[in-house]
Amino acid sequence: MTEVVAEILGTAGLITLDRPRAMNALSLDMIRELTATLLAWADDRRVQRIAVRGMGRGGPFGTFCAGGDIRFFYQAVLDGDWRLVDFFTEEYTLNHLIHHYPKPYAVFMDGVVMGGGMGISAHGSDESLRIATERTKMAMPETAIGLFPDVGGGWFLARCPGRIGEYLALTGQVISGADALAARLADVVLDSSELPAAWDAFTTTDGYEQLRERRLQEKPPVSALAARRADIDRFFTLPTVPDIMSALEADDSAWALDTAVLLRKRSPLMLHVTLEHVRRARYMTLAADLRMERDMVRHCFSVRPGRAGETFEGIRALVIDKDHTPHWNPARIEDVTPEMVQAFFASPWPPHAHPLRALA
Repeated sequence: MTEVVAEILGTAGLITLDRPRAMNALSLDMIRELTATLLAWADDRRVQRIAVRGMGRGGPFGTFCAGGDIRFFYQAVLDGDWRLVDFFTEEYTLNHLIHHYPKPYAVFMDGVVMGGGMGISAHGSDESLRIATERTKMAMPETAIGLFPDVGGGWFLARCPGRIGEYLALTGQVISGADALAARLADVVLDSSELPAAWDAFTTTDGYEQLRERRLQEKPPVSALAARRADIDRFFTLPTVPDIMSALEADDSAWALDTAVLLRKRSPLMLHVTLEHVRRARYMTLAADLRMERDMVRHCFSVRPGRAGETFEGIRALVIDKDHTPHWNPARIEDVTPEMVQAFFASPWPPHAHPLRALA
């Protein structure tokens, strides 16, 4: 049974991610189905716009996509499964395709929207529409599993207002639909009760235009993230992770101390790598960032191969053994060296052989 349901209704192509027991986590097969569908519809005159939603346990909506299938990553390392290589190459190619898609592309970001789910929702043209709700739980939580915010995360987080991108990338903090709007990661916030009607309306041109107009008419909801903007900018503009940590731990506010405690739980190595990643991506095109991310994710599984890697250990602690006590290496933020960080940014391929060389 397919885990990506695609249908044409009216003048719209409608896609439902249908893997609710796994919170619609993306498998390689799902990435391939999404890519094939979007490529086919790009030249299909019947399809004037695309919409994507997730299937929840109780029916449509409720969960969008929890990310890539990290259990597959873990098992692939154990088995030496080369589909892991294909997974990231094809996922990043899909992210690029969505960003440059020739038709309006809408995502109904109800419920969990994390990691790879952001990769298929944060990108899109100016005519695209990212719909959040009061149930949206959005995050790029990769530093908690010894990874970095990929799927173009460096590129879209770097374009959040101020230093919100650095804050979200390093902490992996979960934000609401209102926060996503304030961070420019959503275009409109609807009540979840409106989603079935909005999905149906999307099948007509008038319905789509009315949805787009909502983002101009609605008063922005109150955002806790926006209220913290001054604090976020003050700390997360500092040049290094140790500088950020020192400033947070020296501050007497509850928010600063809570943020410091949270960062101490993340992979020290990947905090350093992630800060460098976001700051490099701020001055890159999406294609260049995705090529850099492809280099970086290769190193996540090869700098210290197999079970010794940060990503393998982070997934083990979070979702396999669920002991929530990862043994990070190095164990402390202060013990990470510049040489450790720079190793992630050296491409293992010459430009002419890079797996994402064709992206422009």
